[in-house]
Amino acid sequence: MTEVDRAAPTGPRLKAAGPGGRFGRLGEVRHLGLVAALTLLAIVGLVTRPENFATSSNLVSILALASTIGVITVGMTFVIIGGGIDLSVGALMALASVWATTLATQSYGPVVMIVCAVLVGTGAGLLNGILIAYGRMVPFIATLAMMVAARGLAQRMSNQRTQLVQQDNSMIVSLSTTRVLGLPLLVYVFALVVLLGWLVLNRTTFGRRTYAVGGNPEAARLAGIDVRKHTLLLYALSGLCCGIAAVLIMARTTTGSSTHGDLYELDAIAAVIIGGTLLSGGRGTIIGSILGLLIFTVITNLFILNGLNTADQLIAKGAIIVAAVLLQRRSLRTHT
Repeated sequence: MTEVDRAAPTGPRLKAAGPGGRFGRLGEVRHLGLVAALTLLAIVGLVTRPENFATSSNLVSILALASTIGVITVGMTFVIIGGGIDLSVGALMALASVWATTLATQSYGPVVMIVCAVLVGTGAGLLNGILIAYGRMVPFIATLAMMVAARGLAQRMSNQRTQLVQQDNSMIVSLSTTRVLGLPLLVYVFALVVLLGWLVLNRTTFGRRTYAVGGNPEAARLAGIDVRKHTLLLYALSGLCCGIAAVLIMARTTTGSSTHGDLYELDAIAAVIIGGTLLSGGRGTIIGSILGLLIFTVITNLFILNGLNTADQLIAKGAIIVAAVLLQRRSLRTHT
């Protein structure tokens, strides 16, 4: 058992970084602000499109859209709290979906398809971790290279064609079509991933070490943490989430495609930042990231319902990201 596992780290930054540090109340206030922002967006939807926004079908659509990106966002939260970044998540999801929907893989049935998607995502995440932790590559460069390579491999495997999930493997499609209490099963998968992510981050040694490594890697190393091994596991976790997300996108679209997950890495990173996770690592919450994701998803939904241009959507998202980072920096200056 390391010093970090027995007690809070003694380093000044590590002490402030964890969920129970001096930023705890700040995080709670930020969550309330995010809930207020969601409420305001809901009011805008009710005012501008009362006949469409509050319908059960639209709310289910919002949750279904949030589910796929949300699973990736959980993994991204761990990586960024741990002091890293992962630009390859969208491409890894595409690669996993293509690999799982090849005729060879589909011939073994839906269970093998799911296992294949998860293994491909996790394996690629492990490769990211090896390059970063043991190859000492900058996370931005390593994951950028993986993003390009994985997208290219997906295009090569699929011959740039969309691969359909065969009728014999309808169990995967049922994740999207089967509803329990009015919600598709994929929403419950998303909720389970969020719950497990919250428990791991807040109630386990792995979570405490993640905050420690992100807050001050050198102090974490001196406290007895194997920083390189932990970094490897963080990227493997991110890859695992990409594999699960690939299963959900296959269920939603009934396809595997090299175009899946386009710009998902930006949406996930933006959701994490808006949720209050520090880009330099050491601070953040799963709940904040999911609230940030829901804000982005609702904004996208409002733009669609009001027939606004996709370009305007991107401009609005960019402005929100800039505002979130500026607020984050201001909060840090105030509480340092």
